[in-house]
Amino acid sequence: MLCPGYELSKKFSGSLRRSPILRGMSFSRQYAGPAGPALTRDQTRGVFGQVMGLVTLTFGCLALGGYIGRNLSGGSSFIFFIGGIACIFGLQFAAARGREQLAIGLLFGLGLLLGLFIGPVLNAYAHADPSALWQAGGSTALFTAILGSAGYATRRDLSSYYRFFFFALIALLVFGLVLIFVNVPHGNLIYCILGLVVFGGLTVFNFNRLRNRGTMATAPILAASIFLDIFNVFLFFLSLFGGGGSRR
Repeated sequence: MLCPGYELSKKFSGSLRRSPILRGMSFSRQYAGPAGPALTRDQTRGVFGQVMGLVTLTFGCLALGGYIGRNLSGGSSFIFFIGGIACIFGLQFAAARGREQLAIGLLFGLGLLLGLFIGPVLNAYAHADPSALWQAGGSTALFTAILGSAGYATRRDLSSYYRFFFFALIALLVFGLVLIFVNVPHGNLIYCILGLVVFGGLTVFNFNRLRNRGTMATAPILAASIFLDIFNVFLFFLSLFGGGGSRR
């Protein structure tokens, strides 16, 4: 027997499989070059605090956008999704040219626009199956805390694994596209589990990058990478707990 949110999750999962948000890994390539001079412990803590502060504020913008856009129609909310993608490219452009304040503004804009985009879905879940939201949120927090801590505690620089994560992400996107046209038994369940594996790995990777290569100059890019990792993990958990993993 399907939970009340299954139909919502089924529609939501289709858009999730097509979502360019999954391209968040693209932030990593530009800043995965040689590490700079080693930072002191206080400097490392400062970078960590800066990045996690930006991530927290971006999620605040996401929540604000979700509240403002809770009653939007699906068609109109998609415009904000396009705007979020534009912020991703603008953020990369600004960070590459040392425009830190502009990059931070675009990061917050990304959170707000994605909130406006996802607001109607969250509102629908809140009315049809609110437990799915709490379960997805709690699972995302625990998932991120465990894997993020593991990545940050790892002294070895994992940047050499970038290519592996990049191709894993591409494979996930391809599999998602296949599911749109091919009826695979339990396809959405498989997709969500694979998505959690891939973005779990990216969470470890990006927190490790924060420890070993993070600087104040790259803080907005690192914050964006971690924000997108956590956001995608939440979407996968929401699809699972909302009933999307019960059947295709």
